Amino acid sequence: MTGKTALSRAQVEDRVLGVLKWLVIAFLAAITLLPFYYMLLLSLKPIDALLLDPGSLWLSAKDFTVATYQDVMRSTDAGGQGFVRFLLNSALVSLGTVLLTLAAAVPGAYAVSRLKFFGHRQVSALFLAVYLFPATLLAVPLFVIFARMGLSSSLVGLAVVYVAQTVPVSVYMLKNYLVTIPFSIEEAAALDGCSRLQTVRKVILPLALPSLMATGLYVFMIAWNEFLFALLFLAADPDKWTVSLGLAQLSNGVEVPKTVLMAGSVVLTVPVVFLFFAAERLLTEGLTSGADKS
Repeated sequence: MTGKTALSRAQVEDRVLGVLKWLVIAFLAAITLLPFYYMLLLSLKPIDALLLDPGSLWLSAKDFTVATYQDVMRSTDAGGQGFVRFLLNSALVSLGTVLLTLAAAVPGAYAVSRLKFFGHRQVSALFLAVYLFPATLLAVPLFVIFARMGLSSSLVGLAVVYVAQTVPVSVYMLKNYLVTIPFSIEEAAALDGCSRLQTVRKVILPLALPSLMATGLYVFMIAWNEFLFALLFLAADPDKWTVSLGLAQLSNGVEVPKTVLMAGSVVLTVPVVFLFFAAERLLTEGLTSGADKS
């Protein structure tokens, strides 16, 4: 009787947890996807249809239009919002930030996770301590320094600022992954005649590819969406604006229809979503599984 009661309780718990799991998934999907759906819906509507029925969650065939996207992407010389230039500027800054950050973070994370030196346990905490300082506190000193170096109103200067912000957390993220790679793999590489640099390049980096992809995507999102430093460094030169500055320009423009603003928001969001889905396999795949045969 006791065994049957225990089994029945387990079955009830499994069913309740199973239902709760799907309820939680549905709730999280709703609060995540519904705002993006409404944003996409508004971007495909003409402004007159939006004014007639602003609360509608459906789009009829007669109201469907891509004129808002054409307006957003068209150059300013042709009467558009010039988002193509903004996208190119953001892509250059974001990709440059990712490359420079990983170039600095990989050796740093390897040193913290593998090498023994005085205070190596406290280094990780010091990396994260950078985020105790608000960005507004660092904005003015950084602007003054880069202005004296001639890097204000420069995409290169903006990328360097982003690197300074993203390297600490990137080192911390990569270090937490590198410590999971067995030492025996490096020992085997050393027995095969690999130097430490060759071991890092030929063994550690391929095994750490999922972590590199996750860290790179995180850095890309920070650089792509960042607004404060972009405004501080690039406000005086509209030709070098990033897409976040361009979107702020749309939101502040009284004459810009909200449908065009929503189209700009979609254009800002889609590249990050696309990159996430493109890198999903590498983000979730455990390349170290079965690597240690000992």
